[in-house]
Amino acid sequence: MLKTIIVNFDNEYSNKIRKIRNTVFSQEQKIDASADFDGQDDKAIHALIEMDGKYVGTGRMLMDGHIGRLAVLKLARGKGVGRQLILALMAEAKKQGIKRVYLGAQKHAVVFYQKLGFSQYGEPYEEVGIEHLHMEKFI
Repeated sequence: MLKTIIVNFDNEYSNKIRKIRNTVFSQEQKIDASADFDGQDDKAIHALIEMDGKYVGTGRMLMDGHIGRLAVLKLARGKGVGRQLILALMAEAKKQGIKRVYLGAQKHAVVFYQKLGFSQYGEPYEEVGIEHLHMEKFI
């Protein structure tokens, strides 16, 4: 069973968030940690997913509706964790009065976001050496 919590990037949760993102972005995708930890975490709302007593996924949303830093550990992929993260962040956006959420999707994840109602806009771009597409959803 998946348990979702919405948290701030504080001492209680920042280490859990950092550990997941470090595993996915730095170790697996070889992204420099300085590109991941961009100084925006303190201004964001974060979602954490717990599965079988272990934190396995995280994502954040800035107060302008920008969703990002979605990371799911390998052991939890294909089990609805990413979907749950996006749904939780969209629900929080709605509570905050945000009407549009948007993100930069890695090319391999575009279909995942389309299934959640996101549409592509603009031109593809490269970030940290990985092709991304702009996507948005009005909520």
